Amino acid sequence: MIQLTKADRRIRRAELERFVRTAAKAAGVRGAVEVLLTDDAEMRRLNESYRHKRKTTDVLTFPADYSPGPAEGVKGLAGDIAISLDTAAKQAAEQRHSLQTEVKVLLLHGLLHLAGMDHETDDGEMRARESALRVRLKLPSGLISRGKR
Repeated sequence: MIQLTKADRRIRRAELERFVRTAAKAAGVRGAVEVLLTDDAEMRRLNESYRHKRKTTDVLTFPADYSPGPAEGVKGLAGDIAISLDTAAKQAAEQRHSLQTEVKVLLLHGLLHLAGMDHETDDGEMRARESALRVRLKLPSGLISRGKR
């Protein structure tokens, strides 16, 4: 499910929901993914609360342990992804593509984290996986390859 706390007419929610399902499957994410599209102020609050960093950021990922839900037939939660539309819009302008495309790039990055990958500790595995999935999903350069991560 995608939750918008900052309305933006450039965001096509149904298209992003389809993208999350497709990209999550391709990335090997098991379980439900919740997405919050918000602003820089909320991202700064989340980043400070959970990472103790007093600045905004483009994407935050909050993995959950995968386990079946309490009710029969309910999928477990893979985790949450939060994205700042303010920062994504700036990055989209820098990269010369749409906000919708930049949100997809950020979603893919977050989904790889939910799949257990970590570019800060691996030997390039996440960079390679992100690159391969960007081609498969028809996305432009990813965060790691831009040097943003």
